[in-house]
Amino acid sequence: MSDDPIKPALARIKGRGAATNREGRFEATRVEREDDGWFPEADLGATTRPATTVTHERARSIISRNDSPDIPFTQSINMFRGCEHGCFYCYARPTHSYLNLSAGLDFETRLTAKTNAAEQLRIELARPGYVCSTINLGANTDPYQPIEREQRLTRGIIEVLSECAHPLTIITKNAMVERDLDLLAPMAEKQLVHVFLSVTSMDNMLSSKMEPRASAPHRRIAAIRRLHEAGIPVGVFVAPIIPMINDRDLEAVLEAAREAGARSASYTIVRLPHELKDLFREWLAVHYPDRAAHVMSLVQQMRGGRDYVADFKTRMRGEGVFAELIRRRFRVAVQRLGYIGRNEEVALDTSQFRAPRLASPQGELF
Repeated sequence: MSDDPIKPALARIKGRGAATNREGRFEATRVEREDDGWFPEADLGATTRPATTVTHERARSIISRNDSPDIPFTQSINMFRGCEHGCFYCYARPTHSYLNLSAGLDFETRLTAKTNAAEQLRIELARPGYVCSTINLGANTDPYQPIEREQRLTRGIIEVLSECAHPLTIITKNAMVERDLDLLAPMAEKQLVHVFLSVTSMDNMLSSKMEPRASAPHRRIAAIRRLHEAGIPVGVFVAPIIPMINDRDLEAVLEAAREAGARSASYTIVRLPHELKDLFREWLAVHYPDRAAHVMSLVQQMRGGRDYVADFKTRMRGEGVFAELIRRRFRVAVQRLGYIGRNEEVALDTSQFRAPRLASPQGELF
């Protein structure tokens, strides 16, 4: 019998994307489970189903700004920290490390809701120096993740933007966006909103492994149809594309979305910043151990031999032979299906914006 310590085997946790709570890059210590002889070896590999907890906080600011040349918006709002969808590939996972939490299970189970999001947004829009520019919802956290059903922060934000005639874009993997059709449809009539559904595969089994608490693919396609029928401009993101995992589904997703009414399309390839590269390998070891090495080889071929390169020119689409193959397949498919190009999209209207009036005791006297 070996004297080597027994390490717990990686196993899938039902309803979760990550398999572990790997330490963040800022942590000074690491916790590992060891067999001390008191418990059966099988217990070391046992995995529990961690519950979702939501912490409430009052944000001091709510609009985030960026000047990245490869991102089509300069303003965004993240009303939550973390995301219960549990997409194992999410590039935002490493942001949880700034909270001394893990990019793994913590990111999808230990969430924060900014309860004053709408109130703070109203304050920031009312500032004299504010310049209207499209605000994106869904950059770092999905605005329609499951906890939104009770928190209703996204709806509150849309209500403020609608009141001010402020343009917005929404990116989501959840059909809950249908709940807010009563707000979005009137905004669409004024060219104030564009919604994108992110769909990675039409295979329910694969989707349940990749993004366990997001809406099923057919529900996202149904949401595209409902948005289209309501007169809301809607597009599809095939994002991210992972070689040998979901790249085969590119054309199927584009076809289903176009038939449902999507008029624009885009894609990105998988990005593995910071802790995500290790979580990605763990996910492959759990779900596709037979092809894990091949997948990583193709990922690295698209990144100049590395796991990830944070270069504005290539981080979204990659480089190399496989990246070029994806690029050509996408181009052929969107042309065949009649998607409009970026230059053909109707620009959202910023000229209608009217700053909100803040409540004032003195103003109520007149």
